[in-house]
Amino acid sequence: MKQKTLFYCTECGNETAKWAGKCPACGAWNTVVEQPEAAKLPIRGSAKSSRKAGMPLRRARSVTELETDDEIRFPTGMGELDRVLGGGAVKGSLVLVGGAPGIGKSTLMLQICSKLCEFSKVLYVSGEESEHQIKLRAKRLRVESDQLFVVSETSLGDLVELVGAEKPDILIVDSIQTLYNDSLDSPAGSISQVKDCTMTLMQLAKGQGITVFVIGHVNKEGSIAGPKVLEHMVDCVLHFEGDQHTAYRILRAAKNRFGTTNEIGVFEMRDSGLVEVENPSEMLLSGRPEDAPGTCVTCVMEGARPVLAEIQALVVTCAGGNPRRTSNGFDYNRSSMLLAVLEKRGGVKVSSCDAYINIIGGLWIDEPAADLAAVIALASSYLDRPVPRDLAAIGEVGLTGELRAVNQLSQRISEVRRLGFTKCVVPAYRIGELGEFPGLQLIPAHNIAEAIRGALRQTQ
Repeated sequence: MKQKTLFYCTECGNETAKWAGKCPACGAWNTVVEQPEAAKLPIRGSAKSSRKAGMPLRRARSVTELETDDEIRFPTGMGELDRVLGGGAVKGSLVLVGGAPGIGKSTLMLQICSKLCEFSKVLYVSGEESEHQIKLRAKRLRVESDQLFVVSETSLGDLVELVGAEKPDILIVDSIQTLYNDSLDSPAGSISQVKDCTMTLMQLAKGQGITVFVIGHVNKEGSIAGPKVLEHMVDCVLHFEGDQHTAYRILRAAKNRFGTTNEIGVFEMRDSGLVEVENPSEMLLSGRPEDAPGTCVTCVMEGARPVLAEIQALVVTCAGGNPRRTSNGFDYNRSSMLLAVLEKRGGVKVSSCDAYINIIGGLWIDEPAADLAAVIALASSYLDRPVPRDLAAIGEVGLTGELRAVNQLSQRISEVRRLGFTKCVVPAYRIGELGEFPGLQLIPAHNIAEAIRGALRQTQ
């Protein structure tokens, strides 16, 4: 009998009966892959038979009966990770750490074991490395504890039995793509296997109060099920980002049921492991050129943390008839809109020029507060006049060229002042409510034309 197959989207997990180039659910292109359909076991007896013999029926309780006095958070030993998690890991939670292969996810998880083993029993399960390889990496990271237990295992059933025998407080699975359930016909790493294994781990976390960290790889080709299909099942989704050719890594919270989302933690990869970067603003601004046109600093909010970022722009005369637009770390559509506003409302003729925007440090900026700094950087490059090194710009740009106030403006300006800047271009709207910032001159502007004049006038 021919085995039936289904088609799955590796981005959202949507199932379809036939292949399509574009997923009908999420709209992603080239993400639909074919997988064998999981065998369906016949249902015997009534619905009560799904409960094990002798197990009582669970009773629903009033929310007023539940107690939350006990402290359920505990530190991981890395302040940046605790910040992203919302103050520490939560007992009985399921945390997914996703990122590209080789970015440093396994290093991060093994490194926190040094602190976790001081007050809990940790079981590290790896399906990618042997126990000897894990020991070599732990020795390099200086992780030594008799409360850390490691095992190389890929069978989900054996893993569940091992957890029942060892009874760990914390379970780390590296990675979810290597686990497989023998009862499913699909290969390890498929949509059905990844979902089934994650559901079993979630039952372990909630039923036994075990804190589970799961590592998930992201494949750019979409041939392997990535963390996208698991986001609705886990409590926290952490994305480990960064370029493998650079030393800095950014840990970002995309989902967190116990804390703030879009919080970030910054690490530096060294030979001895990951080192926390407590002040990412200084890291992102290090090496800034002196008196170079086309660069401006802004302040963005990453969760509850203000972070200073450098926006670089390059505007050159187009050699052909079709100007090129490129952005790295900045939304492409928004950069195109800002270029149009700059020409129409700012009087800077950039329509016949190639324009490039780059965010230094691998940071991705997706909030409107960086609009003004991008516009000033573009104008500075076009006019070949540098922006003062001690000047920053914060504000949203509208289609009519007006400047709009942004949220948490006082907190952003305080961070600008703390980093040693002496001038800051801000929207004139509600500037009287900001108060005093000793040592920092606020330059109010109603539109981008005033902002450009105010920023570039400081160099004269």
